Amino acid sequence: MGEIAYKICVFGESGVGKTTLARRYLTGYFEEDIKLTMGAELFVKYIKIDDIRIILQLWDFGGEDDFNFLLPLYSKGSSGGIFMFDLNNKASLNRIAKWIELFKEGSLKSEKICPILMVGGKQDLQGKIAITESEARTIAKENNLYKYIECSSKTGVNVDNLFEKLMRDILKLQNII
Repeated sequence: MGEIAYKICVFGESGVGKTTLARRYLTGYFEEDIKLTMGAELFVKYIKIDDIRIILQLWDFGGEDDFNFLLPLYSKGSSGGIFMFDLNNKASLNRIAKWIELFKEGSLKSEKICPILMVGGKQDLQGKIAITESEARTIAKENNLYKYIECSSKTGVNVDNLFEKLMRDILKLQNII
């Protein structure tokens, strides 16, 4: 089997750690000084899951309101989505329904099933956690998000794991594995 390309959109409020997550996954390093994403940024990583070579296209969307119009345009043809919020900032979950609606507006134009993973970031700031795991799981369920996972781009906890989980689930949905 040759290479298969998959498009994953990473979206959520500004400052929740979307770009840091993408860069940590791509490079294995934590970058402290990340600039605001203006519009959207594309990252590409070549991975292998069960002898299947994958070209993973990660689309990181700026969380500022000025860029919201881009998500439905760019999410068309997506294989999956990651809704990210900051575990230390309850307000970063306030507009979850808006983000999911914007993503689905574009992604549902294709016929394929497009799972959305909910990710709670900045897990390393343990003393400041404002959203419990059970609260987050309830919100994920209420919004029909298929899974929930917490991670830390700073320490690397669950970063590779969340992308592998999402990709494995997409491959299973497409009956590839």
